[in-house]
Amino acid sequence: MSRLLDMAGPRWRRVRGDAEAGNAIVEFVYLAVLLMVPLVYVLLTVFRVQSAAYAASSAAREAGRVFATSESVDGAGGRAFAAARIVMGDSDLPLAASDLRITCSSTPCLQPGSRVEVVVAYDVSLPLLPRFLDGRAPATVEVTSRHLEVVDRYREAAR
Repeated sequence: MSRLLDMAGPRWRRVRGDAEAGNAIVEFVYLAVLLMVPLVYVLLTVFRVQSAAYAASSAAREAGRVFATSESVDGAGGRAFAAARIVMGDSDLPLAASDLRITCSSTPCLQPGSRVEVVVAYDVSLPLLPRFLDGRAPATVEVTSRHLEVVDRYREAAR
């Protein structure tokens, strides 16, 4: 009788094991998808915000340099905006005139030794979110960069 029990024992285990065969793969795929989709979304968002932060920093720096080296105050703002727009365009990011702000420390702006502060504020839309009727994304992250440029002390005062 003990011999029959020994034979029935492994057979019973084998049949029970066959009923659960393949469940581990299904559970792994389910959990992998459940965990990977949010992780990929977070990585896409971080990469997009980081790219905009680098672009805004470079745009503020170049706009400050172009503004401080301009010959006249009249054309300095347009040249600075063009430089910032080119830098942002290298990262495929559009720049509006309202995203760039330039302030000077002296009343005639480009006086020798005066300071020029350039601020670039850009709204980064979160990826994979639908746009509504006005074309704006429902959620954005604002990236701001400031650059302070000093006008050369030994240059001629701008007109």
